[in-house]
Amino acid sequence: MSTAVIGLGLIGGSLLRALAAAGHDVVGYDADPATREAARAAGFRVAGTVGEAVRGTELTALAVPLTVLPEVIAEMAGHDGLVTDVTSVKGPVRDLMKGFRFVGGHPMAGKETSGFAASEAGLFDGCAWVLCLEPHDTDLTDWLSLAALFTSMGARVVPVTATEHDTAVAQISHVPHLFAAVLAQQLLGNPLAGTLAAGSFRDGTRVAATRPELTAAMCGGNWSAVQRELHLLIGELQQLEKDLLLRDPVSELARYLEHASQARRAWPPAPGSIRTVTADVQALLALGRAGGWVTSVTGAEVVAMRPGSDLFIS
Repeated sequence: MSTAVIGLGLIGGSLLRALAAAGHDVVGYDADPATREAARAAGFRVAGTVGEAVRGTELTALAVPLTVLPEVIAEMAGHDGLVTDVTSVKGPVRDLMKGFRFVGGHPMAGKETSGFAASEAGLFDGCAWVLCLEPHDTDLTDWLSLAALFTSMGARVVPVTATEHDTAVAQISHVPHLFAAVLAQQLLGNPLAGTLAAGSFRDGTRVAATRPELTAAMCGGNWSAVQRELHLLIGELQQLEKDLLLRDPVSELARYLEHASQARRAWPPAPGSIRTVTADVQALLALGRAGGWVTSVTGAEVVAMRPGSDLFIS
């Protein structure tokens, strides 16, 4: 499949590398001249403009920040190929892409380092790759085409709507980034804390090292879901604060912590049996809502898995 990758940072650069490694005809573009030169030096074909990159391609993958998307979309006027993206917020991108053949995407992969120099072809091996499936807007043939492409690169494709995605990532990514930032600031002006901090602090603050502008963009772009989920988290913390004032705070805290401990020890869930099924929109969405994923696609048939049980889609 001939593909253009617009934006060659960690995710876009890794996608460029993965597509090339899989034998696809791929061209890249980045607004930064130094990044374009680095990609050329690594042996990749790189265009000089967005329009040049997307001309005649079957697929365009947008790997630029949400704030830059309107400018990039304007440079794609008249493009009739399939378009996807890797943005961490899906609702706003869905709205911006009206008029294009579009399937929103978000690979749940990454690391603290960023930029083309940090990219790697194997970044998506085993990752969950969201592909948005809107019941009345997404063309199922286009969706299956992308699912086949990304599963062939080792990803597990998860079918959900943009709204469902944005709520879930607020819970498990965006709010945790903000919480990690709050925890990391315990080090400021506190050298003793820095000396004593060990494994729990390291694990709880790892994503606080992410480039601040990236965290701010993804949380601000998903502000509605983030605000709602942040409010719920603050409520939980306030309840724990109240528990500390009870006559037997140890017992009260233990009851709460037992549920959290069970949930964490059960994650990630054990997969169930693999089934070959015929896909349709509602069945695929039911799969995603149950925590399942697609592992491969052949035509209109998909191999799918759901945690903990056999999967039947009729």
